[in-house]
Amino acid sequence: MRNGGVPLTAEERRLEESRARKAHWNRWGPFLSERAWGTVREDYSADGAAWDYFPHDHARSRAYRWNEDGLAGICDRHQKICFALSLWNGRDPILKERLFGLNAEEGNHGEDVKECYYYLDNTPTHSYMKCLYKYPQREFPYARLVKENRERGRNAGEYELEDTGVFEEGRYFDVLVEYAKAAPDDIVIRISVSNRGPESAEIHVLPTIWFRNTWSWGRGAPKPALYAASSNEIVLNEPQYGLRRLLMDGAGELLFTENETNYRRVFQAENPGFVKDGVHDYVIQGDRNAVNPARTGTKASAHHRLTLGAGETAVLRLRLTDRTALDDPLGATFDAVFTRRLAEADEFYAKVTPPSLSEDAANVMRQAFAGLLWSKQYYHYVVKDWLDGDPGMPPPPPSRREGRNREWMHLYNADVLSMPDKWEYPWFAAWDLAFHTVPLAVVDPDFAKDQLNLLVREWYMHPNGQLPAYEWAFGDVNPPVHAWAAWRVYKIEKKRCGKADRRFLERIFHKMLLNFTWWVNRKDTEGRNVFQGGFLGLDNIGVFDRSKPLPTGGYLEQADGTGWMAMYSLNLLAIAMELAREDSAYEDVASKFWEHFLYIANAMTHLGSDGVGMWDEEDGFFYDVLFTPEGHVPLKIRSMVGLIPLFAVETLEPSLVERLPGFKRRLEWFIENRKDLSANVASMTRPGKGERRLLSIVNSAQLRRVLRFLLDENEFLSPYGVRALSRYHKDHPYVLSACGAQYSVDYEPAESTTGLFGGNSNWRGPVWFPVNFLLIESLQKFHHYLGDGFLVECPTGSGTYMTLWDVAAELSHRLMRLFLRDESGRRAAQGANPLYQTDPHWRDLVLFYEYFNGDTGAGAGASHQTGWTGLIGKLLQQYGE
Repeated sequence: MRNGGVPLTAEERRLEESRARKAHWNRWGPFLSERAWGTVREDYSADGAAWDYFPHDHARSRAYRWNEDGLAGICDRHQKICFALSLWNGRDPILKERLFGLNAEEGNHGEDVKECYYYLDNTPTHSYMKCLYKYPQREFPYARLVKENRERGRNAGEYELEDTGVFEEGRYFDVLVEYAKAAPDDIVIRISVSNRGPESAEIHVLPTIWFRNTWSWGRGAPKPALYAASSNEIVLNEPQYGLRRLLMDGAGELLFTENETNYRRVFQAENPGFVKDGVHDYVIQGDRNAVNPARTGTKASAHHRLTLGAGETAVLRLRLTDRTALDDPLGATFDAVFTRRLAEADEFYAKVTPPSLSEDAANVMRQAFAGLLWSKQYYHYVVKDWLDGDPGMPPPPPSRREGRNREWMHLYNADVLSMPDKWEYPWFAAWDLAFHTVPLAVVDPDFAKDQLNLLVREWYMHPNGQLPAYEWAFGDVNPPVHAWAAWRVYKIEKKRCGKADRRFLERIFHKMLLNFTWWVNRKDTEGRNVFQGGFLGLDNIGVFDRSKPLPTGGYLEQADGTGWMAMYSLNLLAIAMELAREDSAYEDVASKFWEHFLYIANAMTHLGSDGVGMWDEEDGFFYDVLFTPEGHVPLKIRSMVGLIPLFAVETLEPSLVERLPGFKRRLEWFIENRKDLSANVASMTRPGKGERRLLSIVNSAQLRRVLRFLLDENEFLSPYGVRALSRYHKDHPYVLSACGAQYSVDYEPAESTTGLFGGNSNWRGPVWFPVNFLLIESLQKFHHYLGDGFLVECPTGSGTYMTLWDVAAELSHRLMRLFLRDESGRRAAQGANPLYQTDPHWRDLVLFYEYFNGDTGAGAGASHQTGWTGLIGKLLQQYGE
């Protein structure tokens, strides 16, 4: 029983057992990447050209050093044993073992997956999982996708798999893959293949099991083995896990090979024996010598050749188990496991899904959580070993010692992590992950907390206190949202589970002190509480690449960098005050972060370098300020950069302040004796609703002025949320002339037309979920202080006035409008594609894109970024309540 005596669901009991280490329900899960080729980890080149060094064409033939990938696959949490699906339609030039996509140079907007796959269901312990893959019956158009996208310019849309016509007349197979756990190490697998076409069609289905190659690198790892025990049983002998069995029904032919590089194909050298693409060569080329007749190896497939009539479905059953004796393992008990686990998944989601949600909204919410849970990935990267090279392989080129990530020698990653997208971003990103944890906390608060704790452990966090940004450049700078996420996860768990995990909050608070100190020491150039964060995750939002030296010389004082730091100060203040409820020692540090906030807020609105602030009184907006040897220039771009200062807002509850006499005494002293600082903060001296005090960079008058832009549908306010750049710049581009060159920013509502940051994401107009979520939360906090008497026009010029709470609700509704069907049955996020809007086999499938067209709401960027776009699950959940 938990939280008011409400009985635990079966899934919640499994979570409790896993937490107490009574049963390892999380040992197996969807931890297999969708792409391991083209990553930094696999790049041993001299020039750091990861996409070229290990391209898609090598993936079927070359053993991976760090991580495996597969289609609709699973593995154990150390990725020793992997299982996934392989397919062949009889026409393709290669076996479909993994998802195909374009590398950064081939796509007209950067790297881009070109497949149709959907994460439909998942539970936190992965007791039940379901995903769908749509496989064309016509030849997969690999070459055409590359050619067409490469020839298109950045101003053109992307050429998708659906645009090629391969799905016309329904000539494709729906391949539905389901997993259910009978026990922690007993997994039943059901593969349902449906012919959606008008006539009979053949498909080869090859469930595949293999070991990640840990033995070929000269580091002393023992080699595992698998072998055929009968025509429908493969035995696995793995040194850590011992014996496992893969049981199969049907008459599939068992094919065995080794997970070893095909040196002849890739490097024109001799092969030591059977190789990774042996099954591919056997099935596609008919090479009977490519597989081991002794039926043993480190990779094996069960080859099923199916012919399905129009509308017909065939079902394959498998079981991966550590049990040596099972009665009828693929019969009635098999079906009973699926029936029970699916019912328990329904029970679990019924508890977290508000009953007021429509059936459509509940479906979107469940798929959002499914995507988050499917996007866990085993991530392995040891920078020292990667730089040194392996004893059993040629040494890496010396240039690597001066290249990427050389300053992160301490980094040792070998964990299951929440990924932004397991194909386009199959590596963790610090600020993405922070946002992931907020919706994850709704379904699995322990996993959310573990993720936040991982990034501050000594084998992740740099000894100087910096958090690793992302694989391509760990030393880059992401916005400091980790403390915000920890505070939100703590409060979500406390509300939903009745459990206040103060130990978690205290542990992460101490690590955040180190990170905050890094920011203060490294990113405040002049020591004036004004920050130059650099890139800050907003890619091409400005006129320059802000992570590189400015072409003008000098430096940039960033409204977003400084706003993020003001928010960071308030997050740490809130955590410190919570901890001070039981330990008065935290009152001192709470006072410290309150003072930090005051200094930053004052610098942002009044001081800055040479007395120049970022607040433009004439315009009523915040801007970056460029400082050069010739003087300073405010960069008058109306963008998210100028809205981020609104995130720095917190209310002080009078009852809590009264319980902390030390903090109250220092607060009152500062208000009385440092009016030069405290008078600028709205409003320390004037109590608001409920006698609360407000800490905010903006006062009420400034807030109204900023909201005038934010809520204007000709500026920031889209029908589907808040744009990252004002639509004003569509007709009025911002142009900066400097050093004999011109630098410009104009409104681009969807994909980027510039190559800045590779061109695969765009902050010049689309709607992005993470910043929209923070805006909604900030408006709610402002309302908490200002109350119902503070009204603003929404939309600007409409004559309709709302409280800030209602404005926050309006923004939430607009974001929900991206995914929910409108009156005509359309989902805005799915764009103009008729398959997704009307076809009964597509219309309930939801893609969670990286960002969304600021005018039409159509999805853009990565198509499976149920990372921070998974925040829609949290919005729907809190809206329904």
